[in-house]
Amino acid sequence: MRFEPVEGGRFVVTFRDVPEAITQGETIEEALVMAADALATVMDFYFEDRRPVPIPSEVEEGEELVALSVSMSDKVLAFNRLLAMT
Repeated sequence: MRFEPVEGGRFVVTFRDVPEAITQGETIEEALVMAADALATVMDFYFEDRRPVPIPSEVEEGEELVALSVSMSDKVLAFNRLLAMT
């Protein structure tokens, strides 16, 4: 994820690999919580649309890694394997 400060002291969070996930927070801490939620929520869109979930790229300068929960990670891996077999 990438944090971008915006007017009013807020932070917008975007994800290079998952452009559908965009969120914001009043503070960095709130933006981190919102980022994890946005990323998990977007996974449902991929599942519903039967699109493979992108594998995370290496973290670049200015980015931070947001990890999915273990159960969501397992679900994503299983889902991608299932799609690859069809």
